[in-house]
Amino acid sequence: MCFSARVRQNLKHLSRRYEAEVDWAAFEELYRRRAEGEDIRASRDLQRNFQHPETDVERRTAAYIGQYLKAKRDEWEQEVFAQRRRVAEAEESLAKRETKKAREDIRIGTKKAQDYLDRLADLRRIEPNNEDARIFPLSFAPVLIAEEGRIVIKPMRYTCRLSGKPADVEKRFPGIYNARRDSLDEYWRAVYGRSHAVMVISGFYENVPEHMYQHRELAPDEKEKNLVLEFDPKPERDMLVACLWDHWTQPGKPSLDSFAAITDEPTPEVAATGHQRTIITIQEQYLSEWLSPLALSKQRLEHILSDKELPHYVHQIAA
Repeated sequence: MCFSARVRQNLKHLSRRYEAEVDWAAFEELYRRRAEGEDIRASRDLQRNFQHPETDVERRTAAYIGQYLKAKRDEWEQEVFAQRRRVAEAEESLAKRETKKAREDIRIGTKKAQDYLDRLADLRRIEPNNEDARIFPLSFAPVLIAEEGRIVIKPMRYTCRLSGKPADVEKRFPGIYNARRDSLDEYWRAVYGRSHAVMVISGFYENVPEHMYQHRELAPDEKEKNLVLEFDPKPERDMLVACLWDHWTQPGKPSLDSFAAITDEPTPEVAATGHQRTIITIQEQYLSEWLSPLALSKQRLEHILSDKELPHYVHQIAA
């Protein structure tokens, strides 16, 4: 399973590199909905596309981003004030009488105040880092799809809610950000061969049990611990992740475009870490075919997935 990934999100670069059109209106709509209070998660790298707006739609999008960031800054500053007041009141209470509640209020209030101060500091940060490109399940990211013979770049949520499924399906089945290859003709049959996408990434992260990473059994009474591993292809390159997507609607609820990455049996070096799945990265020569699958046979689709790129992945324990 691809727990998270570093995604290429420079829209104008993606447009040039893959001869694709950017659906700027879709990105404007995404940020408008977020500014108006909808729970929409997007990485900082995606946001950077609108730092220097050149067109009217880019300027409107930048304004929505600014509106959202100001609201977050105000909210977090108020939280810092509230937690500091909580600590001060607890300290006054302790001066009169020792209580467990006052001690807990000081501990929790101090920690929460620092958490919000860290968020505010990160909000002011200008220099990019690897985390800025990283997306997690339920985050929005740019993907390539085909529309009327053109490759188009649209924002979609990473966790696919299929059409006709209930709005809370991802709560009951949180793993649907990935589509197992051996289930494409089952759970994913409505979109496999019909609605394909590609996500462009430079690396990915996986959760692995520590004892499996160390190639040993759990000791008696030992609780399972988790490691997050960062995988990068060597030599470095961009990778085209085969994805499925769908457009979901329901009366009275916002519509949703969302996608899942297809996974297969692990490559040997990934399996050696204790992880049991690896994303499928297709060869660029198949990009147009993969994005327009309606005219393809199942045999051709299977060939594209089987004749995949096989980068050699090196890994490190993520910080």
